[in-house]
Amino acid sequence: MPARRLLAASAAGVYLLHPEPPSGQERLRGALLYAGRPPVSSRRTPPEPSDAGFGEAMVTGLAALALYGFAAAPDLAALHRIDVLVPRTRRLRSTRFVEVVRAAALPAPVRRAGVPVAPVERALADAVAGLGDPEDVRRLLTEAVRAGHSEPAAVVRELSVAKLLGRPSVVGAVEALLAEGRAVAEARLYAMVREHGLPEPLWNVGLRLPGGPELGGVDAYWPDQAVAVELDTRAPRFGAPEEGRRYGNRAPAHPEEPQWSAYAAKRDHLERLGVTVVHLTPRKLREAMDQQATVVRTALMAADDREPAAYLVVLPR
Repeated sequence: MPARRLLAASAAGVYLLHPEPPSGQERLRGALLYAGRPPVSSRRTPPEPSDAGFGEAMVTGLAALALYGFAAAPDLAALHRIDVLVPRTRRLRSTRFVEVVRAAALPAPVRRAGVPVAPVERALADAVAGLGDPEDVRRLLTEAVRAGHSEPAAVVRELSVAKLLGRPSVVGAVEALLAEGRAVAEARLYAMVREHGLPEPLWNVGLRLPGGPELGGVDAYWPDQAVAVELDTRAPRFGAPEEGRRYGNRAPAHPEEPQWSAYAAKRDHLERLGVTVVHLTPRKLREAMDQQATVVRTALMAADDREPAAYLVVLPR
């Protein structure tokens, strides 16, 4: 049976060994073989062992999201093009269904269906770059968080690097993404308390001094132990901290960031009143829930060794 070219004539060396139209997987592998060919200057020397001939190329964009199982992404067979990420120095042209996407620094690929795939955050940014419908963008971004593929901060950070945050189709989608991220983080916090046998707190309450001003809201509060939990679901432009000290994950305040400064002022005020504030990030809840439950339990157990806290009025939010 004669072979025929899978791609255009410029994609020399990529052949389909049957006369039928290529399947989604065949188009995927053909795109990687085309983009992963060694540069002309290196073809005179024996090639280094590579990933099935794919070189440094990896699938990105909607095709990558389809491989991750995104319901909002079209099936591979329905895609008009396959985005392939390559080093910026590669002199490759997009051809037929292969769209070449260049990067100054390639991320570490993830294996999906036997092929190298860009991380979810990079794949989302490349997909969003080619979409104009705000609803399509919103569905992809919210699914990334709802299905546990990523955290809002990581997605927004990648969109910022790609200079996509100012697009009209992206602005509203990012707001929906952050709202979805908070809902998911709250659900994980509820699950952590119940699955790890922690005492039931008062959920989502505001605190104030009797006859005094409001001190701010917290996501969970144990009045008998004067322990509060606050989820950090701020957008990454506010510099959400990753590591910290004492109970929870804390980092020094950034005075140039108003939202962080307001958060730090509230936390410091509560701690001066004897309230222990446990700071949790959505990422820590997702990746290390057992550890975060231990942090909260330790804070609750340490209450007996602390000076009694000031009496606070607890209000629903």
